[in-house]
Amino acid sequence: MIDKIKNHIEEVKAFHADNKEKVEEFRIKYLGSKGLLKELFADFKNVPNEMKKEFGQVINQLKTSAEDKVAALQEQLESKEVARGIYGDLSRPGEPINLGSRHPISIVKNQIIDIFSNVGFNVSEGPEIEDDWHNFTALNLPEYHPARDMQDTFFIQTNPDILLRTHTSSVQVRYMESNQPPIRTISPGRVFRNEAVSSRSHCIFHQVEGLYIDKDVSFADLKQTLLYFTKEMFGKSKIRLRPSYFPFTEPSAEVDIYWGLNNEIDYRITKGTGWLEIMGCGMVDPNVLKNCGINPDEYTGFAFGMGIERIAMLLYQIGDIRMFYENDVRFLEQFKSSL
Repeated sequence: MIDKIKNHIEEVKAFHADNKEKVEEFRIKYLGSKGLLKELFADFKNVPNEMKKEFGQVINQLKTSAEDKVAALQEQLESKEVARGIYGDLSRPGEPINLGSRHPISIVKNQIIDIFSNVGFNVSEGPEIEDDWHNFTALNLPEYHPARDMQDTFFIQTNPDILLRTHTSSVQVRYMESNQPPIRTISPGRVFRNEAVSSRSHCIFHQVEGLYIDKDVSFADLKQTLLYFTKEMFGKSKIRLRPSYFPFTEPSAEVDIYWGLNNEIDYRITKGTGWLEIMGCGMVDPNVLKNCGINPDEYTGFAFGMGIERIAMLLYQIGDIRMFYENDVRFLEQFKSSL
């Protein structure tokens, strides 16, 4: 009998359970009102006197082992329940990583860069905090020139010669100062103008400006380059150039594409004409070339510039420019499938 009880002690020590039901079955088996220990204590009176001491010690050892095992298993299972309550079910597979999306401005900027890269344009960048020379004077806008009023500028109060750039043409000036023709570059970047924020304008926006300088560059080269761009970007093959004025190009033009009148939105954004302005352009003024150390008698060139937000609003039919800067996740998640 004593050997049988010792076997039970070994079974108790080796017992493991991963749920409360098995622990309860184990407790009832050994410690229940009709359990094994109850029966053993009932048999105690039938044990010979010379064996009662050893028999009693073995029974008490079995009882202690069973009680300790039940308490340990219950505590272990309760700690798992607490952890599961804090961290969730630890046995569940890991959650997939919630990938972000590219901002629509970045998507459009990258598309523009890719299109012009295919025809040999590289990318040039420059500082957003600029000096008067690179932002205005070198671009044929000397001090007190009335055309400066076309761009409401953020000046640094302590130094009126320092400002937030109003266009990325300043990058082109820096590029021409450090590189000799042939030059074929585009300059994407953020610019700043002191304008009232509305659904159609913002004090911060993004531009891409292009510059091509070489021998015998003509207005026809400019038109063909812009026609190539509009076909690749919008799938539109009909453009027109309207005479305009920019201080740093002569002659200058506004570029329109024929958007069409296929639906109500087309009528609204083109004001019923079917034509839509997308950028400005022109032949680089000889004074600009001279200011940047390039001989205007030997070289000619063209330049163009467009607003990235305006292009994105057209491509994605976005009616309010402020949506680009509000960081509304519901808006940004719509561009997850875009490159």
